[in-house]
Amino acid sequence: MFTDFGVPPNAAAFRAVVEERLKDQRDNPGVSETMTVEWRGLPLHVEVIDVQLNSLFYNPGTHRIRAQRSLNPRRDSELTRDPWSSESQDYLKHLLTIRPSETERRDPAFDDLKNSLEEHKQIEPGLITRDGILVNGNTRCAALRELNTKSHFRVGVLPASCTWEDINDVELSLQLRPDTRRDYSYINRLLAIDEQRVQLNRDLSVIASAFHTTMQSCERDQWVLAQLRDLIARSVTEDGASLRLMDFEGSQEKLAELFRAYDKAHEKSKERADLLKEARLAAIMLGFSKTDVRYVDADFQSRYLDKNLPKDLKAAETAVTQSVMIPGLNRTVKAAGADVSAARAVTNKLLQAKAMEAAGDGVTPTSASDVIASYKSAFDDAIEDAGREFRLRKKRQAAPDRIIDACKDLEQSITDVVISRGNSSLDEGAFDDAIDQLHAVLRKLSVEAQRSINLPGRGLGWLIDAVDVKQSQP
Repeated sequence: MFTDFGVPPNAAAFRAVVEERLKDQRDNPGVSETMTVEWRGLPLHVEVIDVQLNSLFYNPGTHRIRAQRSLNPRRDSELTRDPWSSESQDYLKHLLTIRPSETERRDPAFDDLKNSLEEHKQIEPGLITRDGILVNGNTRCAALRELNTKSHFRVGVLPASCTWEDINDVELSLQLRPDTRRDYSYINRLLAIDEQRVQLNRDLSVIASAFHTTMQSCERDQWVLAQLRDLIARSVTEDGASLRLMDFEGSQEKLAELFRAYDKAHEKSKERADLLKEARLAAIMLGFSKTDVRYVDADFQSRYLDKNLPKDLKAAETAVTQSVMIPGLNRTVKAAGADVSAARAVTNKLLQAKAMEAAGDGVTPTSASDVIASYKSAFDDAIEDAGREFRLRKKRQAAPDRIIDACKDLEQSITDVVISRGNSSLDEGAFDDAIDQLHAVLRKLSVEAQRSINLPGRGLGWLIDAVDVKQSQP
């Protein structure tokens, strides 16, 4: 969330250096380099100067590694206490170099950036406050430091009145431009949207515009983040272990589909929507593919999972089942929501086992491993049964099937192009006309699909961007 981290210990000395270099640049009769940033809602041209690379501080509030800070609770606590210490700055540098979805691995994108800087040097300037805090260019600074370069770093300088709220706003405006080279990770983007909405109390339409997305997408992202925080709270074990937001980094598409399925089911029955949500969240936690998770519906547990669950897991589920007494009849019946409570019990036990796995420093307790393996096996069999029945009752869907058929034809055309290259038989004019016709058809498909689908998935999102046609909403 939004935090005022104060200023680095050498802020006064650094401000003096910045003022001196700005003065020298203004006194120079040549043309000075500037860059444009969005400053308090308006474009602002800021001057660019050279500063010593090692005199800068990584931004402890950067949205780029917000979720990854929980990787090491002790170091995260030290970072909150003293963000300018060597240990805290080293931790920030480490987080900038790792892969968001696999924190034990180095990020290939970071190495690509490092190689590019080594070959082409710095192309675009970074951005700093007059206290020496990097607002934009944290990752580039980390890469250059790994190259052991002693050179200066070109940076734009924000106005002297810059606050931490300005730092957050300017960083977001720069990183969320459509041409950004390295996007925020999925979870960090969710946190950035949540910060804008909850803590800064900004209108959803303003946030959607800043993030180059729609209000519906922002609402979906807020819903997803709320579910993830609920899962984390439910995953806390007796030893205090719990899951972390970054544990869900690789589930973006599955969580987006869960939102669509839940929203559709909720229109008919909240209880069925909750049953669907619990079962799908468990399947997502177990790492099933997006296509497998689609087979998990509201009746998944009662129809498919129960018969595959081991007895000890069934007992844990039954223990929380609620009931109410019918006055005068001396009989009990399931309370409203009892099925949902049972489904939550299944998910909770799995969550706590996954929390122990995540906190086990590579060695998962045997009990947690057994629970995870048992659930994985039960879900595997249940999803296979559900998928088999789904395929048997599935009706042919004309639009998707026609696109799949068209893809097969396009794949064959690739082979034909390769063959024609060998014998120079390709009619280039006719081929170009055919591609132009394909483009026109895809434009029409994009428009009509947007009229039918309110919240595009990854596939339709790609098509909209590819043909550059957005259907205006009524």
